[in-house]
Amino acid sequence: MTIWDMETPEKILFEDTDFPATGTSLFSSYSTPIAKLCGKITWLRPQEISSSPRLFPENPQDGHIKQGLLGDCWFLCACEALQKNRLLLDKVIPYGQDSWTQSGSLRCRFWKFGQWVEVIIDDRLPCIGRRLCFSRCRSEEVFWLPLLEKAYAKLHSCYEQLWAGQVGEALVDITGGLAERWTLKSYRKNNEKSAHCSFSERSKFELMKDLNDKSLISCSVHGSAKGSSERAEFHAFSVTDVKQISGLEGKDYNLLRIRNMWDRRCWNGSWQEGSDGWKKVDPAIATQLQSMAEEGEFWVEEHEFFRDFDEVTVGYPINMEGHILSLLTGKSLCHTQQLSGVWIKGQSAGGCRNNSSFCSNPKFWLRILDPGEIVIAVLQKKRDSSSRNGKTCWSENAAVHCHDNEEGPTADILQQRCYRAIGLHIWKVEKKRFNLQKTVAKPPTISTECHTYDREVKLHCDFTPGYYLVIPSTFMKDEDGNFLLRAFSTSKISLSAVKAVHPLTQFEENSEGEWEIMQFTDSWISGKSAGGSRNFPTYNTNPHLPFSILSDTGVGNVRITLCQENFDGQFLPIGFHVYQVHNSKNLNQVSPQEPVVTCVPHRYIQEMTQLCTLKPGNYKIIPSTYLPNSEAQFIVTVETKIDRKPFQCQENLGQAINELSYTSVMQR
Repeated sequence: MTIWDMETPEKILFEDTDFPATGTSLFSSYSTPIAKLCGKITWLRPQEISSSPRLFPENPQDGHIKQGLLGDCWFLCACEALQKNRLLLDKVIPYGQDSWTQSGSLRCRFWKFGQWVEVIIDDRLPCIGRRLCFSRCRSEEVFWLPLLEKAYAKLHSCYEQLWAGQVGEALVDITGGLAERWTLKSYRKNNEKSAHCSFSERSKFELMKDLNDKSLISCSVHGSAKGSSERAEFHAFSVTDVKQISGLEGKDYNLLRIRNMWDRRCWNGSWQEGSDGWKKVDPAIATQLQSMAEEGEFWVEEHEFFRDFDEVTVGYPINMEGHILSLLTGKSLCHTQQLSGVWIKGQSAGGCRNNSSFCSNPKFWLRILDPGEIVIAVLQKKRDSSSRNGKTCWSENAAVHCHDNEEGPTADILQQRCYRAIGLHIWKVEKKRFNLQKTVAKPPTISTECHTYDREVKLHCDFTPGYYLVIPSTFMKDEDGNFLLRAFSTSKISLSAVKAVHPLTQFEENSEGEWEIMQFTDSWISGKSAGGSRNFPTYNTNPHLPFSILSDTGVGNVRITLCQENFDGQFLPIGFHVYQVHNSKNLNQVSPQEPVVTCVPHRYIQEMTQLCTLKPGNYKIIPSTYLPNSEAQFIVTVETKIDRKPFQCQENLGQAINELSYTSVMQR
């Protein structure tokens, strides 16, 4: 036998051992309807399904999304955004993977808690009878969608974890941007006797018309709707077109074209094919619009839409530079900042403003340099859920509506299990002389209406230049959790964490009264306010920081902390003295008397604290470096026990979770 008679060995295709072609990649708890598929699914590569597999179609219509047996319409709707923005598509499925069929692998990217993560999969896909059983493209020769779905399933540990979820969450995961969710229930309650939209709903329609070609718009039905069939309940749809057309009698009609990813026109409204609505417009226009409706698409008039649909999700547009655009003005929110934070039980999980411990929540400085439009969002990490055999027992994405005697957790239990009720409050402050307790006792400049069980809450506003105190919180006290604070602005901004004060001891926490917190931000400046220690005649030029004790609240009623700015790990030797002030007019003079509190010797340390007892009266703190003309910025925090009942602000928890935190699933 010659070498030419030998067969060329087959190239070994990639097999992902982390996400194998077995039931462990399909199921976690076997508690969703796809559990019925157990034992019936085979895993095939694209070349075993199609004679000419392609990643992307030549004709865009061939790449249209179709839903399969998996209830992940929430994710598939979000994928529609990739078809509107090539920049996003290339980011999620990186360009240059033409040889994916030869390697048997594909790289995808998703945005996860502040950063893009890469997910590598093999191209073996779940099939029944040699056909894809989950998502597919309109042309079964196109595979970008089922492969992306597999990568997202791997990110969530298995396919079953994708059964039910929020369109907005998936949209953030594949864009790294923001999504807005509107509930339409309030419209129906306020307009039961009127066929006309209120101004707010009218503006939403105009906004959807403006965003039609720029970003994803999705809508969903969560209950029995007059125009929908039973199959459309608890299901998410894509809004593919928004138009205003003129009727025969001079009246304008606002229409929305909606697509069902089951490719079925499950709608019985007045503008369905053959209905009377089309008689109100010119026959040529009617024919044109009806011809535009592809398989699974149907037209709905505006008042029917707001009457019969429950929710709308809108993605913030993203321009070619990768910046998100304002939903309200279309301006580029090109200046972005993000910081992570944590709520820790007993330390920084103070709960809502109903609790006197609210001030212990993580706090941030937002500095606005120029007037501008800004969006501030708090994204929370999901709770750790219970597991079975090392797998998560249910999707952490959201609640599920169970019907037709399907067993499963109820919506409210699942949503509370996954998320904490969170809120966001912002105050404009004078940072130089800042009293935390008095600030938060006042109404905030802007805040969320209530705490809700959403993964992310946000505020959209116009801010004038200055410093703003930002406090994200959970509704309940002592709820542990991680979060990400994000800011997007049309003008330059800076975001930084407020130095946390020391947690109160158990005795202080349980004692009567309340602790007031005041912070001073200042600097030692050479030749001006860096006077050095008391060994030097320039000592009096150091900053003098005044505070008062209003009542006798017992032993250990004041705690003072001096914290210097950290510059490359190099610290100056620092200390401070506290003097009683008998004449407020002589605040900047140091009398021959000795200080009532000293925190010396000066030490090479970033932070030093002194707990002391002070009688009612006026005082001042003089922080200093050991040597004169040593420059640094510092913060002095004064915690004072006061006789005042904790404020009560009557913060509200969102309405029933099944109204505020809906999810969309496929109802069979």
